[in-house]
Amino acid sequence: MSDKNHFHFTGICGTAMGAVAAAMKQRGFTVTGSDANVYPPMSDFLRGQGITLTEGYAEANIPADTDVVIIGNAISRGNPEAEAALDRKLLYHSLPEVMKEFFLRGKRNFVVSGTHGKTTTSSMLAWILKNAGRDPGYMIGGLPKNLGHGAHFTDSEFNVLEGDEYDTAFFDKRSKFLHYLPECVVVNNVEFDHADIYNNLDEIKLTFRRLLNIVPRRGVAYINGDEQNCLDVAKGAPCPVTTIGFGENCALRIEDVSYEPDRSSFTLGGVPYSTRMSGEFNVRNAAMAIAAATFAGLTADEIRAGLESFDGVARRQELRGEVRGIKVIDDFAHHPTAIRLAVQSLRQRHPDSRLWILFEPRSNTTRRAVFQTELAEALALADFAVVAAIPDLHKIPENDRLNPDQLSADIARLGGQGFYLPDLETIIAKVTETAEPGDIIAVLSNGGFGGIHEKLLTALEK
Repeated sequence: MSDKNHFHFTGICGTAMGAVAAAMKQRGFTVTGSDANVYPPMSDFLRGQGITLTEGYAEANIPADTDVVIIGNAISRGNPEAEAALDRKLLYHSLPEVMKEFFLRGKRNFVVSGTHGKTTTSSMLAWILKNAGRDPGYMIGGLPKNLGHGAHFTDSEFNVLEGDEYDTAFFDKRSKFLHYLPECVVVNNVEFDHADIYNNLDEIKLTFRRLLNIVPRRGVAYINGDEQNCLDVAKGAPCPVTTIGFGENCALRIEDVSYEPDRSSFTLGGVPYSTRMSGEFNVRNAAMAIAAATFAGLTADEIRAGLESFDGVARRQELRGEVRGIKVIDDFAHHPTAIRLAVQSLRQRHPDSRLWILFEPRSNTTRRAVFQTELAEALALADFAVVAAIPDLHKIPENDRLNPDQLSADIARLGGQGFYLPDLETIIAKVTETAEPGDIIAVLSNGGFGGIHEKLLTALEK
């Protein structure tokens, strides 16, 4: 690929695509790109790098002298530029392939994987390294508050990558993380997810086994030793494996845990640490980041300094506002386990408050019936659970759809108060009518949820 000069990015405005496009431009390559929606801040950032952008997809967008077309993960057959690349017999690659060849080969790549906690753990690790002067490159699916953006490549020997098990491109159905040349892998947990591309848990376990299969002998895999699925994945792995967790069988144990409303303290392998985040799952995330940072060669004092100054990730239990003593919190949780962990953490932080969960089932998995029972069990842990309309339900086969009426009935059967309210206005009316000072309202969605946070705060003020 190195003798190529002109790279065209189809789907350039995604966080990862945009970061790699800019990094390629900085290395002296000619870069062009297109996307269905070209808008700030990514459009301003890319144009500021001198990259020519086109809004919309068309065969003519790919310049005649293009050497390589980078086809984004969201692009499918039928896209005019994907079709043109095939018709013109152009060289085309996925984004992970380009990352591997230009930014990861020869580096120390730390890949943080798992169904939950990837974004927080990878953000934490990247910040610990950066705060200690190691200047890592990173590719993270969320927005780490300390780092300012989710993706950035440097000349450092270190890269921190959020390792997604989702598929790579329409022409490459392997998981993205299999391209990342890992020296160190973290496996936080392994559960069924991504029902649009995986049929069952065994298929998910297989792709995680394949990840551990490419960790070198001098590398390491840090595994959640308290979870059987992780232990199954690590069984017979050809790389060194270290189990981390609370259980007696874990090689590196989390002990002496103390939870305060806005802080958690613990020891890992007998060494004391503290983080300005609450909840058991954040202690687990921190333990994985500490282990990986130790493997990178950092001292306990360097790690403690990074943990202490870590500000978290946007949309991870982020306070959006408080009106009349009612707090509105934004959270990304969209899997039953993540919802349960979010409820647990909020209860630890606000033990005397009534807790509302406003849940929008948006992901390819939660729109399906596969988690009908598990979602009810998780949402019933709140005092009030509101289930919103399910977007694009027509795209899911009728016999495979989540049943929101059944969901709210099951929440009530399990001792919670569940409501299926199909539009924003009805949800906002219900909350403003019923909420009391001291209540916590957590908005859970992996999308924008129609801007409900600000609308709710405005309504509560009135």
